[in-house]
Amino acid sequence: MTALAPASTDFDDPSGSRLRWFVGDTLAMTKRNLAHVRQVPEKLADVTIQPIMFVVLFAYVFGGVIAVPGGNYREYLIGGILVQSLGFGIMGPGVSIATDLREGVVDRFRTMPASRSAYLVAHVVAELAAISLAVILLSLTGLVVGWRIHEDVAHAAAAYGLLMLFATAMICLGTLIGIVARTADSVQGIAFIAVFPLTFMATTFVPLTGFSSGLRHVVEWNPISALAGAARTLFGNPTGIPANAAWPMEHCVLASLLWCVAIIAVALPLAIRAFARRTEG
Repeated sequence: MTALAPASTDFDDPSGSRLRWFVGDTLAMTKRNLAHVRQVPEKLADVTIQPIMFVVLFAYVFGGVIAVPGGNYREYLIGGILVQSLGFGIMGPGVSIATDLREGVVDRFRTMPASRSAYLVAHVVAELAAISLAVILLSLTGLVVGWRIHEDVAHAAAAYGLLMLFATAMICLGTLIGIVARTADSVQGIAFIAVFPLTFMATTFVPLTGFSSGLRHVVEWNPISALAGAARTLFGNPTGIPANAAWPMEHCVLASLLWCVAIIAVALPLAIRAFARRTEG
């Protein structure tokens, strides 16, 4: 479909109401994206049903045979499951934007008098809202199986803030993949190949001491390990981090912040540039 030149009411408005137009367009498109989630709830399966299954499986089947130094395995598990779920969250935004691009939805939006940037912003906001729901469901599931937060409100809020920062990084990365990939199916394949080994070659389910010496170096420098360790530290849960661990594990909160900022700093500009190239015409 050939796109028409976009109307520019919000950028050429002499009254200076660009922000009002932008916010209105963003809210309208966010509502549209959330309506799709409500109508097709299975789109959230990878960040809701699947993680809950992992919680139940590992807590009740493997929890009795995996030892965590200085703590309870069920409390150790939840931080890893939360991070793993957000890691797999790159599929949702990637599939969504790939589908819109392939079906001409973005082209139709560009024929309307709407802000060009509102679509991408609404896409990120809607995905963050969906992932927030997944985090809430996983936290409630954790409470059911015995997970507890042992730190104060400030530390708990910092943990959830870090998780949402990681979610934002994954949305940016997933959006980039969705723009570059040709089909929604290819997005799923790319995301699975990239995220699956990262989440299992990490301290997601098994403490660092459970890995062989050769694999341990990979695990220690895996960003998923740092993020899982940071979540456990801020929640006051057992981390299973030995005294001689590598720098990212000993300073997991700082390392996690650096990883998230680095991913956003690289993926977001590339996604904006790729989106501009993909929709120009």
